[in-house]
Amino acid sequence: MDDTAIKIENLTFFYNSDEEGRAPEDVLSNVSLNIEKGSFIAVLGHNGSGKSTLARHLNALLLPKGGAVTVFGMDTKDEELTLEIRRRVGMVFQNPDNQIVSNVVEEDVAFAPENLGIPTPEIRARVDEALKTVGMYEFRTHAPHLLSGGQKQRIAIAGVLAMRPKCVVFDEPTAMLDPQGRRDVMEIIGRMKNEMGSTVILITHHMEEAAMADTVVVMSDGKIVMDGAPREVFTHVEELESLGLTVPGTVKLMWELRKNGVDVPLGALTVNECANALAAHFQSK
Repeated sequence: MDDTAIKIENLTFFYNSDEEGRAPEDVLSNVSLNIEKGSFIAVLGHNGSGKSTLARHLNALLLPKGGAVTVFGMDTKDEELTLEIRRRVGMVFQNPDNQIVSNVVEEDVAFAPENLGIPTPEIRARVDEALKTVGMYEFRTHAPHLLSGGQKQRIAIAGVLAMRPKCVVFDEPTAMLDPQGRRDVMEIIGRMKNEMGSTVILITHHMEEAAMADTVVVMSDGKIVMDGAPREVFTHVEELESLGLTVPGTVKLMWELRKNGVDVPLGALTVNECANALAAHFQSK
């Protein structure tokens, strides 16, 4: 049985020449990546690294100039498969206002399933389930524009969940949110992976969010430069900083201690792991 959700093979992409006639430059250059069903992948990179352009290839919003993207066995360049690909892969963007189209919360969540031609009773069930999943069922008759940024983002996520996609791509969904809003979104992502079995791809610049993923992919100048488990990737502190990225605060602390001769592990990602590692070190003295 093929466990691959999305297969990216030698993907190359460039935007067309600008108004001044300058030749296009590759935004993505020979990118290859396999994303397994049910996995949680975080993609990191500085502004202009190509991570958001990559995200838009995963449900055929953009199409490869070279190479191929295959989504659950379907080639994104096959226009006859575009609707089916977008049924399977939902997108949540940075600004929820760009995804909210109705004046009532439950009508907004129902918008995409209606466009897919799903029967009305099924839509009702999906809307209620999606709103309960994101903790917004009690707001179903409210006006979205009166909600907070975090609540709007949860509504946007509910609208995608109502489509029942197998995979959801989050393109910096917490960038405009306060810390509580970020925690709420990450809790929903965790439930999607652990309880619903969804495949999740998260584009983010928050290292603590990336640390929750199964795999971290680091991009720079349109290429993948690192790919591995968070504990492995985040040990490359100097390399990441040279790419304009940081590491989780726990890893940074351990790295600074190691620079000063304290023998502690760099792989401590959570606060508890960091505290336990420090306690074990000093108790051994």
